[in-house]
This record gives sequence, structure tokens and C-alpha cells, in this order.
Amino acid sequence: MKQAKVFVNNVLAGVLTEDDMGYEFRYDRDYLQSEGAEAVSLTLPLAEKPYRDKVLFPFFDGLIPEGWLLDIAEQSWKISARDRFSLLLACCKDCIGNVSVMPVDEMEAAYE
Repeated sequence: MKQAKVFVNNVLAGVLTEDDMGYEFRYDRDYLQSEGAEAVSLTLPLAEKPYRDKVLFPFFDGLIPEGWLLDIAEQSWKISARDRFSLLLACCKDCIGNVSVMPVDEMEAAYE
């Protein structure tokens, strides 16, 4: 299982998970209750229930670089173009816009 913390304007908004069943995005409870909470995207409106899908949500997939920049990422980190979640974790810590995606290491995930 792989996990990533998703930040909006440098505030933890939720957690994105990849497992054998597919993908899940869940908004952080504290974030949902905060006054300035914004949806990560129009396709993932603020909600308490988790979003689930068999493929990576189009919004997150759209954050992954394309073309020559994707080629550099694949070669530098030895990540297959088909491993979209690993590419997201490697390339989207500092995206253009207000959303960033940071990997959750295995030790951190074990204590949450």
C-alpha cells in the first residue's frame, strides 16, 4: 500500500491511498471543519465519505508531467510510465497551483 498526503495552500487536506483494490482519497476531518476549506478539485468536492476508484483520479493524474519532463522523471527515478502513483509521489511535491502531494513513509503510515 502506498499513501500520500495532499495539501491545499500548504494545509493538509487529505490522504490519497493506492492498494490492491485501487485508489482512495479521503479528506482530513480537521480540514473539512476548518473555515477556509477548499476542494482539491471540482471532481472531488468536500465530503466526509472517501472517494474510491480503480484508476488514479484524473485530477491527480493530471499533475504528473508529460513529454520530455516525464522522460526525465522516468529515467532519473527508474519509474515506469504505467506506475502513475509512484510518478505522482516523485514529481508532485511542488506542483504549479495550490495543491501538493507528499509521500507518507511506511513508518509514519504505521502510526496513523
